[in-house]
Amino acid sequence: MELHRTSGRWKLGLALSLCTVLLWGMLPIALKALLRGLDALTISWFRFLLACLLLVAWYARSGELVRLLRAPGKGRLLLLVAALGLCGNYVFYLFGLRLITPAAAQVLIQLAPLSMLLGGMVIFGERFILQQWLGLALLLLGQGLFFLPGLAGGGGTAHSPLGLALMVVAALSWGAYALAQKQLQARWPSQLVLCVVYGLCALLLSPFAHPGHLPGLGLVNLSLLLFTVFNTLVAYGTFSEALNHLEASRVGVILSTTPLFTITFVHLGAHMFPGLVDADPLPPSALAGAALVVAGSALSALRRRRVPASATIVGGAVAVVADANPTEP
Repeated sequence: MELHRTSGRWKLGLALSLCTVLLWGMLPIALKALLRGLDALTISWFRFLLACLLLVAWYARSGELVRLLRAPGKGRLLLLVAALGLCGNYVFYLFGLRLITPAAAQVLIQLAPLSMLLGGMVIFGERFILQQWLGLALLLLGQGLFFLPGLAGGGGTAHSPLGLALMVVAALSWGAYALAQKQLQARWPSQLVLCVVYGLCALLLSPFAHPGHLPGLGLVNLSLLLFTVFNTLVAYGTFSEALNHLEASRVGVILSTTPLFTITFVHLGAHMFPGLVDADPLPPSALAGAALVVAGSALSALRRRRVPASATIVGGAVAVVADANPTEP
């Protein structure tokens, strides 16, 4: 079984990952506001459908789309796994977001890159050296300090246990999607894979969507809905392309900083649109946690030494053979 290999262009992979972080940092704020006027299933269906149609128009002339649709059995199974994972992530995320704040949503959704990180180590043979483990420990400690007071009710907003549980399911669903997407990229371009996955997701949600509600949306809600489609196209495009240039574990660590951006955007939005966005006050422990998150992320993703590895499947297990000379990224 041939495994996906990164290009080694780590600077490009880092820039693409940061673009994804910025867009995902803004997304829960827009979705939280949009949920006041539209149901979760219709929002997800519309995002998938429009994103798919735009990508189909882009790829229609190349003939690549037909080749992907004629994928062999394993390819089709991975496409289905990716579609079910991404569809579950979108739907359960919105169901949970109705019950908790955007900040809390971004705390729990960090289980998603963590699950991708662990899956990358197990499935793709990616490895962490001591410096990376230290960075990851600082990042997790910082996240705990930053978000735990609010989740525990210490000066923050109380959240529904059901909302928290739904967000955990959304995070695990995303991890399954991400690992399937990475392996699919060993054979097809990332955006091409996304085109088919979006189409499958739209098909899965079509019986439950209510497109008749769309014409009644006001200008604000319509603008928010179109922004979420733009976010779907660009954020997942940059994310999937980043996986071509960085290991899944490194991309996962970078994505772990997304809650910091969400908190920042929430506070900015509370000042700019006071009736649309509410921001909780940040205790001193949260500020200390933010510093640890930034330090841990930088240590894990920006300044570590990488040992290129060749991974193969031997008897169902991953065997990793390291190159002789480590390289500085």
